[in-house]
Amino acid sequence: MNNKMILISSILALSLLSACGNANKNASGHEGHNQATTGEQAGSHGGHASDQQMPSDKVKATFAFASGGVKANENKELTIQITDKDGKSVNDFQVNHEKLLHLIVVNRDLSFFNHIHPDYKGNGKFTISTAFPTGGDYKLFADFIPKGGTSTTLSEWVKVEGKAGDQAAIIADSKLVKDVDGKEIELALSSTKSSQEVTLTFNILDAQTKKGINNLEPYLGAVGHVVILSADAEQYIHVHPLDEKATGPKAQFATSFPKSGTYKIWGQFQHQGKVITVPFVVDIK
Repeated sequence: MNNKMILISSILALSLLSACGNANKNASGHEGHNQATTGEQAGSHGGHASDQQMPSDKVKATFAFASGGVKANENKELTIQITDKDGKSVNDFQVNHEKLLHLIVVNRDLSFFNHIHPDYKGNGKFTISTAFPTGGDYKLFADFIPKGGTSTTLSEWVKVEGKAGDQAAIIADSKLVKDVDGKEIELALSSTKSSQEVTLTFNILDAQTKKGINNLEPYLGAVGHVVILSADAEQYIHVHPLDEKATGPKAQFATSFPKSGTYKIWGQFQHQGKVITVPFVVDIK
């Protein structure tokens, strides 16, 4: 009888220990879930979850000048308003190479190029004071990343009042070597075919000594930046370097051209505190 009592007591004790262990395990798992949920709620509250989940193709940009228009050689405030498809302002943006928004401005024949950075005023609104050298058509490209979205580029043609400059044909360079601000810069492409991975290699030399410049300074957090436009300004490609920490004389970029045609390439680098912009025109087969 005593032996039976001992056996029953042992079984009951083991059952209670097992139950307690399972209870502790469940409590621990439940607590972990609560912590994760709390973290998600805090992130959503602070980061506007609706913006984080918004597809980049649902974002819109409106470009407007103060007083409604702009004249050649006139400094005018430009406002860029970023909204979602319902017209609600997009409030959160990711920093992309040290800036929330890159604004690229070109004219019809791509002879004018400007890469500037509007100030963010909140509620999806960016502003900057800028000027245009001549009258005519200019295309504005707003390049940004909505928080939680992907790299987005929205553009619009605007009309600048005043005498238009002479329009030049956009013709491929016979030689991909340019002298700019005392630098000799040569561009090499690993391929000139569309829809292929292409490496762009810029070799930057001192124009007088022909020695390679190996002390390039970071420009917007990288060795350089490249913007590419098709001749009709319909295809826009913003390229960043393969090695952001490179200092020259070579700077390499990887990209691809979406279709055949003529493209203009602007490489931008910084040396001794000055930004150098070098343009090239290439034919892609």
